[in-house]
Amino acid sequence: MKRAVVLLSGGIDSTTSLAIAKAEGFGIYAISFDYGQRHSIELSSAKQCAAYFDVKKHIVISFDLREIGGSALTSDIEVPKVSLGKTTHDEKEVEKIRSWEDKNSQPLNLSASQLPEAQPDIPVTYVPARNTIFLSFALAFAESIGSENIFIGANAVDYSGYPDCRPEFIKAFESMANLATKASVEGRARFLIHAPLITLTKAEIIKKGAELGVDHSLTWSCYDPQPATEDEKMRRCEDKQSQPPNFLASELLKYVPCMRCDSCILRARGFKEAGITDPLILK
Repeated sequence: MKRAVVLLSGGIDSTTSLAIAKAEGFGIYAISFDYGQRHSIELSSAKQCAAYFDVKKHIVISFDLREIGGSALTSDIEVPKVSLGKTTHDEKEVEKIRSWEDKNSQPLNLSASQLPEAQPDIPVTYVPARNTIFLSFALAFAESIGSENIFIGANAVDYSGYPDCRPEFIKAFESMANLATKASVEGRARFLIHAPLITLTKAEIIKKGAELGVDHSLTWSCYDPQPATEDEKMRRCEDKQSQPPNFLASELLKYVPCMRCDSCILRARGFKEAGITDPLILK
């Protein structure tokens, strides 16, 4: 069986990316990161999703980006609320992204001046070089297990404007991966960075996940989780039959989404446009 390393945060995008890789016949080797993020509850989601999809192996790499700071997710900077950042997905914007992706389906060979311009309004929830760091670990993991395939749930349509979620970044990293690894230089591997969600809207991602059996109640999106009240915990427990056996003992039961950060708003809008009820939202 072919092997694939999948970056798994426990969010909707990464979990759907995992489901796609599994549907394509890959044996899944998931990798998650405990990097000092304030929303570390997402690691509980990652573990639940990995178990749900019966991955071959799931590793959690720990390091502390709080020492570097520079982000609302790893420092005392306040998480912005009710601010969508660059989240529009009007037809022209989507077509621009998809056109770039279509034209660059082969390994990247562009000068810096030919790349699309970066966005100036990047929010403070951007973590410096995060996807570069994550993909580097994933690349090392892939090379060590003899895999050529790495899946990441990056998205450039419904997103907060992070530069390391764009298709040109993915292609650039793929080119670097094939220059910097022993397996590639020796001709034993041709690394591919799969970003199957890169041109999809959040609603399309949610629908795709539902088609592939993603249990959205196990996913987490909120950047600023709030402690659940006893009443909220009880309401989450009402339908115990629909939850996996270890759900009631997990961190997922202890928090509720803030419903005001970029990530919460994108998630809520995605479920609404998909016509699907978000199981994390208490009635």
